Amino acid sequence: MLKKNCAHKVLMRLIVLAVLVAAPAHLYAAGAVDFLDDASYEGAEHFESIYDPLEPFNRVMFTFNDRLYLWVIDPVATGYSKVVPTDFRTIISNFFYNLGEPVRSVNCLLQGRLADSGLVLSRFLINSTAGVFGLADPAGNEFKIKRVYASLGQTFSVWGIGDGVYLVVPILGPSTLRDLTGSVGDGFARGLYTPWSDDFSTTSAIYGSQTINEVSLRLGQYQDMKAISLDPYVAFRNGYFQLRQKSPRTGHVGEFPALTPPDINYQQ
Repeated sequence: MLKKNCAHKVLMRLIVLAVLVAAPAHLYAAGAVDFLDDASYEGAEHFESIYDPLEPFNRVMFTFNDRLYLWVIDPVATGYSKVVPTDFRTIISNFFYNLGEPVRSVNCLLQGRLADSGLVLSRFLINSTAGVFGLADPAGNEFKIKRVYASLGQTFSVWGIGDGVYLVVPILGPSTLRDLTGSVGDGFARGLYTPWSDDFSTTSAIYGSQTINEVSLRLGQYQDMKAISLDPYVAFRNGYFQLRQKSPRTGHVGEFPALTPPDINYQQ
């Protein structure tokens, strides 16, 4: 019985660890969707068919995440931004993004995107060496190799696996059953080569700090998005699926779930 309980605890810690590793705020990049542009609403009829049978539960979780963001994450990120210069915060963001490149490269391969896989691997090698462990982005700035996004959730989609239900995950935010499963898988994969993955407390602190860092680079966007939304829950749900309609190379919703809002930018 003791061994069974220990095994159960280890499994639960691994699942939480995978989610934490999957938590970097890559859902939240600038220039993704312009919600003040009429073109953003083309194909909006698609949203009427979103499978959201858990909407009552999802709305409760949306409210929980909203309060957590406004009352905890945003104030901490605001204070952090006043202490740490923007350039240094950008360096931190680059470092963590670079850590995810091997997983993206593998997912590109699994999706049959061989050229993209090579580009991602090239970015990783260049930035890990010339960019000093990914602190800088010479691959993008000097060699003009743009970021390529790929996730296990996207891989499942290519393999014909459907979304399942729409979910608002406590702390992590908008997702679907397929994307959440994929994100946990991506998190496990990253944990295989990150040096701190063996220590739960260290991992929690590192990825919690990463989330704060990412939010600090985009302060105010979430509040402004809510201000122009008649129903923020529907607006963020639609925004999530809007990004899913983008091409696999640029639509990176669900690459890693995040404590921050979805990848929505309504201003250019």
